[in-house]
Amino acid sequence: MSADQETVTSDQPTTFPCTRHDALRAWEAFLPRIPAYDAERNGVRPGHGAVSRLSPAIRQRLVTEYELIAATLAAHPFARVEKFVQEILWRRYWKSWLELRPSVWTDYRADAARLRGELRGYQAKRLAELEEGRSGVEIMDYFAHELRDTGYLHNHARMWFAGFWVHTEKLPWELGADFFYRYLLDADPASNTLSWRWVAGIQTVGKSYLTRRSNLERYIAPDLLSAHGGGLERLDDKLAQPARVDALELPRPELPEDADDITLPDELSAPVGLWVHGDDLCVETAASLAGLRPAGVFAGMDGGLFTGERISDARRDYLGATLRDGLRRAGEYFGVTTAFEETASLADGLVAWAKACELGTVVAMRPAVGPLWEQLPELRGRLEREGIGLHLVWRPEDVRTLPHAKSGYFNFWQGARADLLGHEKKPEGADHPEHKRRRKRRHG
Repeated sequence: MSADQETVTSDQPTTFPCTRHDALRAWEAFLPRIPAYDAERNGVRPGHGAVSRLSPAIRQRLVTEYELIAATLAAHPFARVEKFVQEILWRRYWKSWLELRPSVWTDYRADAARLRGELRGYQAKRLAELEEGRSGVEIMDYFAHELRDTGYLHNHARMWFAGFWVHTEKLPWELGADFFYRYLLDADPASNTLSWRWVAGIQTVGKSYLTRRSNLERYIAPDLLSAHGGGLERLDDKLAQPARVDALELPRPELPEDADDITLPDELSAPVGLWVHGDDLCVETAASLAGLRPAGVFAGMDGGLFTGERISDARRDYLGATLRDGLRRAGEYFGVTTAFEETASLADGLVAWAKACELGTVVAMRPAVGPLWEQLPELRGRLEREGIGLHLVWRPEDVRTLPHAKSGYFNFWQGARADLLGHEKKPEGADHPEHKRRRKRRHG
């Protein structure tokens, strides 16, 4: 079939839970299927029924990784669900890894902005064609349309598309990460950026992910691949060669200076207001906020940030819906009034609300490294000029994962297994799943 923009369509799900209530219902429906996850998770089929599709809800923390893991272990023996628990914790590993090395994020942002301004000629043309689903490799065009139409891609499809972008098309990985970040509903600064670095071969030096025809033919549903099979010869295994990507020296991992802020101080300048944001929308479950008696709760949409980032309308709408749900639940939990504002800048809305409420302190869950985290110096400075303090707290569980992320996922998993799950570390024998993963590479 033709791969032009008008005829390539996707038939994937277009809605994802944007409230905690709906996310928990979706989770309850998926929970009985988890023992089959390891055997079925790599298959890419319309509907993606073998995976939970809860990553957007987890990204916004309508539900947390920890409560899903606890429910999984309560329902199933650990041995039958170990792979699922490992995969849930991959997101926490990426986030912990980036918290220890925030300059990786800021460097990526600067490089992506520079490359957007520098790309010319054939590369600029191909970048536009890949983003618009006009690459000539029909299955990749299908994935590009699925991403733009639904805000979602199966993890295997993300890896294939990224490998195609970097190693087949020789396009900058930073601009591929930017493309995903603008459209994915679950776009997470850590998971997205570091996964693209891994595909490119700079996250784990010497290891890159190549998109091979045999792998697509093994894992994509036959009907889907036969309907979008044009151009597959460009992905023949014998043609797969890694692009040359300059190695980057990693900064030394260091714990954030505020990593011990997991509880509220005995005294905060009153009145105290609570700011709820898209990095943690289940504040009623946060032990760090125990004892808080806020005068009000605020959530804001940063119109300027969305314009500057060129974020898709669907992602913007999803964030707005999840913010409103988190705000409503926080207001009900604390028994106070709520305020939602969409302004040209988050700082404008937050400061105006704090001043109107005559607050002495604004309290919030500590944003993870990413665009919201980047705004903290401005937010803090603007509030302080009005005589208002800003106090941020971590979830204790998140702090406990940080030391385990100083190296690779294997060490992280071993530490998390003992620390978070209450299971002893497994011997590092050749039959350990991580060693199998190292031999097979992730997803074959």
